Amino acid sequence: MNTVPKLKTKRTFCTIARAEHAELLYSYYRENRERLAPWEPLRDPSYYTAGEIEKRLAAGYEDFIRSGTLVPFIALDKNTGETAGLCTYSNVVRGPFQACHLGYSVSGRFKGKGIMFEILSRTIAYVFEDLKLHRIMANYMPSNKRSGALLESLGFEKEGYARSYLKIAGKWEDHILTSLVL
Repeated sequence: MNTVPKLKTKRTFCTIARAEHAELLYSYYRENRERLAPWEPLRDPSYYTAGEIEKRLAAGYEDFIRSGTLVPFIALDKNTGETAGLCTYSNVVRGPFQACHLGYSVSGRFKGKGIMFEILSRTIAYVFEDLKLHRIMANYMPSNKRSGALLESLGFEKEGYARSYLKIAGKWEDHILTSLVL
């Protein structure tokens, strides 16, 4: 059983997203859905409803507590309490691999202000130090220059190029594969 982390950065408070954050997440998606659409899979409209958000939060929290295969962070602005960003460490594999995948998004209100660097720096430290993982993998579309620059600034190294890797916005997209190794 995992203990829910309460991580602080200069401007945010990061914790595991759970049912009590449903309204915050609903607002986040309502405000950022269109802006994030080019970087995400096509989603059924029900994905963005309060009920579906609550179900995903409950399932994610359960995965974190019971199996530790998912670490879904929500980062809240210390001043306003609004959602500054999300980052999820998924597909956590133990044994000889000790690795996971990283996905993230930032609120349009905080875009370009360095807050995602702050959030990821702190949550990456948690993943390595507290969860004792050895490798974090993050992949991005070549056209997403900001994401590539962010990962590079965090120390992620390019490891490869995957053609037609993920279906994003209804189209199979190539991705640059990166990792950060402890």
